[in-house]
Amino acid sequence: MDLKCNDIKKAYGEGEARQEVLRGINCEIHSGEICVLLGTSGSGKSTLLNIIGGIETADSGCIDIGDECTENMSEKDLDKYRRNNLGFVFQFYNLIPNLTIKENIEVSAYLSKNPLEINELLKTLGLYDHKDKFPNQVSGGQQQRCAIGRALIKNPSVLLCDEPTGALDYKTSKEILELIEKVNEKYHNTIIIVTHNDAIKNMAHRVLKLRDGIIYKDIINETRTPAIELEW
Repeated sequence: MDLKCNDIKKAYGEGEARQEVLRGINCEIHSGEICVLLGTSGSGKSTLLNIIGGIETADSGCIDIGDECTENMSEKDLDKYRRNNLGFVFQFYNLIPNLTIKENIEVSAYLSKNPLEINELLKTLGLYDHKDKFPNQVSGGQQQRCAIGRALIKNPSVLLCDEPTGALDYKTSKEILELIEKVNEKYHNTIIIVTHNDAIKNMAHRVLKLRDGIIYKDIINETRTPAIELEW
């Protein structure tokens, strides 16, 4: 389903210390797109992702996903919004160390009315042969695959990825980006990736460039570069 940001504004601090982080964000991300939010540190991209994800609230404006709008949602409504629509992937994996790879993914399945089939997902993620191992028995890339699986098992409409390759080396980063590309093609989720890595924009359908709390470019990639061919 399409996602719309309607005049999103966000500031922190009071008086002379007040800083406007988002200064009126308007954009539309179409269903099934990979969208990259690109900008330097302090541009507002992570704050925007957190507001889309219902982790932070905007000072004004709202997010529309399908027929749902975040404006004036109670905390209970926000919980439901996150549970029904969103999956989260962060830079750090935050796996439960005493659960196996399969169990870490299954934890999120109970939050969904229509979860994906676990064994099929494990095969898609390249984790089926590692499903009974614990997080400390697999590589960082495999742990991030598990974190992606934990987000995906709910079958979310929108997958939010905050610097998903930030803690990984070059080779493993490309493997994770290939996986994100494969997930998009197979499950047709809308995927939003926050990154400061300029090269990643080339695999996206849409690129939103942020600077000082505004979107100064909204680019549609007519020709996309497969993740395997990205270089930086």
